[in-house]
Amino acid sequence: MNLLNFNLPVIALLPFMAAPLAAYCGRYHRLAPAWVSGITTLLALALLWPVQSAVFSGQTLIQSWSWLPAIGLSFSFRLDGLAMLFSLLILLIGLLIIFYARYYLTAKDSTSRFYAYLLMFMGSMLGIVLSENILLLVVFWELTSLTSFLLISFWQYRQDARQGARMALTITGAGGLALLAAMLLIGHIAGSYQLTDVLAAAETIKADPLFVPALILFLLGVFTKSAQFPFHFWLPHAMAAPTPVSAYLHSATMVKAGIFLLARFFPVFSGTPEWIWLVGGAGMMTLLLGAYVALFKHDLKGLLAYSTLSHLGLITLLFGFSSEMALVAALFHIINHATFKGSLFMVAGIIDHESGTRDMRKLNGLFRMMPHTAVLAMIAAAAMAGVPLLNGFISKEMFFEQALSASGGDWTAWIVPLLVTLAAVFSVAYSLRFIHDVFFNGQPIDLPKTPHEPPRFMKIPVDILVVLCLVVGIAPMLLLGPILSVAAASSLQATAPAFSLAIWHGVNLPLMMSFIALLLGVLVYTQRHKLFAWHEATLLRIEGKNLFDWVMRKLIRMARQVTAAFDRSALQPAASWLIAAALFMGFMGFAQFPAPLLGDRELMAANVVTILLTLILIAASLLTAILHHQRLLSLITVGVVGLLVALSFVLFSAPDLALTQLSVEVVTIVLLLLALFFLPQHTPQERSFARYSRDGLISIFSGLAVFFLTMAVLSRDYQPISQFFLDNAKPGGGGTNVVNVILVDFRGFDTLGEVVVLALAGLGVYAMLQGLRLTAPGHDIAGIPWSHDPHPPIMQTLTRLLFPLMLMVAVFIFLRGHNLPGGGFIAGLIASVALISQYLANGIDWTNTRLRANMHHIIGAGLLIAFVTGFVPVLLDFPFLTTAFTYLHWPIVGTFEIASAIAFDLGVFLVVVGSAVMILVELGKLSHAAHFIQTKEAD
Repeated sequence: MNLLNFNLPVIALLPFMAAPLAAYCGRYHRLAPAWVSGITTLLALALLWPVQSAVFSGQTLIQSWSWLPAIGLSFSFRLDGLAMLFSLLILLIGLLIIFYARYYLTAKDSTSRFYAYLLMFMGSMLGIVLSENILLLVVFWELTSLTSFLLISFWQYRQDARQGARMALTITGAGGLALLAAMLLIGHIAGSYQLTDVLAAAETIKADPLFVPALILFLLGVFTKSAQFPFHFWLPHAMAAPTPVSAYLHSATMVKAGIFLLARFFPVFSGTPEWIWLVGGAGMMTLLLGAYVALFKHDLKGLLAYSTLSHLGLITLLFGFSSEMALVAALFHIINHATFKGSLFMVAGIIDHESGTRDMRKLNGLFRMMPHTAVLAMIAAAAMAGVPLLNGFISKEMFFEQALSASGGDWTAWIVPLLVTLAAVFSVAYSLRFIHDVFFNGQPIDLPKTPHEPPRFMKIPVDILVVLCLVVGIAPMLLLGPILSVAAASSLQATAPAFSLAIWHGVNLPLMMSFIALLLGVLVYTQRHKLFAWHEATLLRIEGKNLFDWVMRKLIRMARQVTAAFDRSALQPAASWLIAAALFMGFMGFAQFPAPLLGDRELMAANVVTILLTLILIAASLLTAILHHQRLLSLITVGVVGLLVALSFVLFSAPDLALTQLSVEVVTIVLLLLALFFLPQHTPQERSFARYSRDGLISIFSGLAVFFLTMAVLSRDYQPISQFFLDNAKPGGGGTNVVNVILVDFRGFDTLGEVVVLALAGLGVYAMLQGLRLTAPGHDIAGIPWSHDPHPPIMQTLTRLLFPLMLMVAVFIFLRGHNLPGGGFIAGLIASVALISQYLANGIDWTNTRLRANMHHIIGAGLLIAFVTGFVPVLLDFPFLTTAFTYLHWPIVGTFEIASAIAFDLGVFLVVVGSAVMILVELGKLSHAAHFIQTKEAD
């Protein structure tokens, strides 16, 4: 097996796999998570190295495995020049951030949590840029929203961090839903969700009537993620995150995700009037708004946040121009922005780390105390301003050239060049402010700490990025020419245009625009105090966050009003509304039904046994409702209902369902008995005639509705799906027990989801009961004291004798489940009953000393086995959870079947055992503790 055939999914998933390891290692050494993260990033880069020659030769590598072929979702990854460029940005900048954060985080910060979140975010970004399937891309897209929420809110004790994280998640999460809708439309038009097919169908998509809705939804996803106007306001408030997070998310990763999609889908959408106006318009507005507001921000990270908005708008505007050279300029500026903005964010973190503040009104004259950091900041800020011999100057000139080329030949030709020059003027002004106000401009004012240079190694990531700004500015074609060429070709799906990244193109109009921007930028900065006063008097309160907060307040108020109208803090009103709504909708459906309610299919004859079971079932159900105020009696009648349901399964030849029903009934009855021990033995009598009438009417109408619906379906001939399972269970799944084959094969996804929910339920109950202390009642309702010996000797003896037999039954049921009634779920319930009986009969302490298995580990092992069973077929180029079976012949045993589904069933078995035992044991411990408290108080 050639490992290179699997390197792309490994690159994307490697950070996810390393995140738990980073979190776990932190308990042994504070710096261990940083080492794990750094090694993981280096491994991902090492996996990129063997295929880089193929990418630079113009090839596109695609590695694909079936996942959900019925809906077009495949586990497909793609590496071309564009994906290579962004992967290198994500990994290389990420490696520097990992190194930098090791010195930035204090002893109070959880490095385990930080690096685990960072790795998950890195994996999400890699998944976006490497996805070949556009639905898979959306999955990773939403993961970036979730993981960035965790990173932004890392300092959970800070209100601004929590608010900024919620705002980012709300905006980008909503955009993700729009992007999902766009991808569904695009895949529908193209007839495939594979990116290769979508790009090949570009002209078909543009000619389709759904093109405009798809474009608008697509751009909603892009603009929200990349903070383009009018969704720009979330990014500055995300600056409450630790500076390494800001440096990573806002220079090379999260905000670049939307930019990546503009480049990836450039052939599909570009060149149309809608694209030019929407993309170009949003880019221009963001460019100008960010450049203007950045000048007036007193917080270092606030200035950098709005400058990031401005440069993202610049890149978006270049894509909006829709020319090939504009795309090259956009890709070039993406690289340049990552270098100088990443270094500036880290400089801001160093200043904050060493001086205790980021307020530029206090940070003055730091050059004398931090000369090395000051030089780094000046070079990076000069690159941001577009000073010659730095990388920002070259991409700015390319931007000016494209702005001139995009202008029309009529009287409006001067508007776009004038506006972009104005943005460049403010860019120079806020870059100059970053340098002058912080490192010169007098003496520091009331700093919390005396500033000094940071640890030597903390500056190394900044040194590297600043050197890159210089090297790219002096020899751009030598360093970035090849990667830029293959990235542009991949984005265009055509040969890249001829371009030259030269320092000098002679005296031309773009050079004059740069010169004017530098001069006017200095002039604007010298007049900054007058501008500050005017801005604070006129535009200070105008902010998108205010509108967002107003909308959120209105939504929350409306939600509270709806909740107050329907929720009376009681189960009965809520259930009544739900049932009444279902009845109303059902009635409307019947009212629209043109055919007679009942069909002409011949019904089965009712025999005595069926009638008797039905009458007993009705009586038990009525008794449960009538006796509900006597909880023990009502629990007994509920058990009778469950038993009769199991008997009905037996009557209609469903032994698997009967076994499951009986096992579940035993476990739930024990669970309810343990919970009932701490509840009042009687519930209050409901003597309201209105309530009785309401509940009675709802019950009668519900019963009649379900009866008529059932009769309407069963009295007509229909083609059930069961015949497919009956015909294919043996040849397709290798088992004669159709129910088990459905669970582990045909509907294995459902079963996998159910065991995950079951595991979460077990862990949730465990977490809720931790630390809970309840006092056990000392006597029953008649005043008879409870026995202080809850473990009678007869019960102890019988359960110890029956325990091996019960486990043997569980093993027997498990092994035969693929061909006869049984399976992992039923066997798990039986094994759970066997274990629970030991706890109930012999006590918590006695059983724990003999059963030392940790149920957390049992649940984890079960989930791991289930997921690994699903992924093994993927490695063999089959869909996820595909099962295999064969027949073996042993001399004495004979021929027997062996199926891979038994491994999946084993995972189900372990999760069921672990979750059920965990829940019931925790309730048992609660009872044990309550008895101890009661006995102690009695003594």
